[in-house]
Amino acid sequence: MKSTGVVRKIDPLGRLVFPIELRRTMNLNEGDPMEIFVDGDFVLLKKHQASRACMITGEVLDENKEYAPGLILSPKGAEILLQKLI
Repeated sequence: MKSTGVVRKIDPLGRLVFPIELRRTMNLNEGDPMEIFVDGDFVLLKKHQASRACMITGEVLDENKEYAPGLILSPKGAEILLQKLI
C-alpha cells in the first residue's frame, strides 16, 4: 500500500474529505458509490462497481451481455466500443 502523505480529520458528522488531486487521479466524482472494507485496523475504500454493469457506460440493464470473462457491455456500450474499433 502506498502513502499519499495526505492527512485529513473526520468532521463532527463523520465525513472525510478527499483532496481534489486524489479525486481526479482516481476518477472519483460527486455521488459515486464507495465500498468500505475493513481488515484489522485498516479501512479500505473502493469505488463500487455494480455487478453486471457495462464497462463503457456503467449502465446496469437486463440487456447487458458478458462477451468475455469480465467484459460486460450494454447495447449502447457495445455500439460505442464498435465505433471506436472501426
